[in-house]
Amino acid sequence: MCPVLDQFSSSSSSPPVRRLSAEFRPGDSRSPLEVVNCVGGVISPVLANLFLHYAFDVWMTRTFPGAPWCRYADDGLVHCRTEQEAQAIKAALSARLAECHLELHPAKTRIAYCKDANRRGSYHTTKFDFLGYTFRPRSAKNNRRNCLFMGFSPAVSSTALKSMRQTTRRLNFRNRTDLNLDEIAQRHNPVLRGWLNYYGRYCPSAMSPVLRHFNKTLVAWAMRKYRRFRGHRRRAGRFIETIAKRQPDLFVHWQRGMVGAFA
Repeated sequence: MCPVLDQFSSSSSSPPVRRLSAEFRPGDSRSPLEVVNCVGGVISPVLANLFLHYAFDVWMTRTFPGAPWCRYADDGLVHCRTEQEAQAIKAALSARLAECHLELHPAKTRIAYCKDANRRGSYHTTKFDFLGYTFRPRSAKNNRRNCLFMGFSPAVSSTALKSMRQTTRRLNFRNRTDLNLDEIAQRHNPVLRGWLNYYGRYCPSAMSPVLRHFNKTLVAWAMRKYRRFRGHRRRAGRFIETIAKRQPDLFVHWQRGMVGAFA
């Protein structure tokens, strides 16, 4: 059982600006000091992380030393052995955060059953998203025994895939006929490299929709840049595919053998 503790939010109704002021007695040569912390400011994540270190991290370690947990910013996971333990920790954590004027996100906080070949029980929730990954039952291969088994493993989430495709659309390479392929590669390779290094760490084949979408963007670019390809998507696709074979080091995913489709 893994209760997914996600998005700690403030239960206070006060505005998202906190001011700490220090007053001095008349005649004091020092000027009054005012520190302003605005939600969304540069220092806000640092302050929030320091606060949650004591509100959550230290408290969890002291109160439930036998329950492994992890937290990144305001997203967290707690691993439990039984559903009863998960419910107890969830209730205790809700009370703890209420003391700190915080609350668990009601829609994103849930208990999930990590179902795999060894845990075959039934539960209404058997997957969850965390840090751009979806954790759920997946087929995996045991190389030692050369057989498939059911594991509980991560792969890039559908939300992250959608966000990456939106980024590619926003960069609008399909309409940048002023650029050549080398210039597109110079601009987009750092983005592709970051995506593949992070989201491709586990189950890299799940990145195929993003890479296929970018390949199709290159095909659309060729159709706009070269008059002979206008209205001929297949011909433009074969043109980009030929370049991928001739220059496999041009784009990061081509370098890694993740060429994919062009049509």
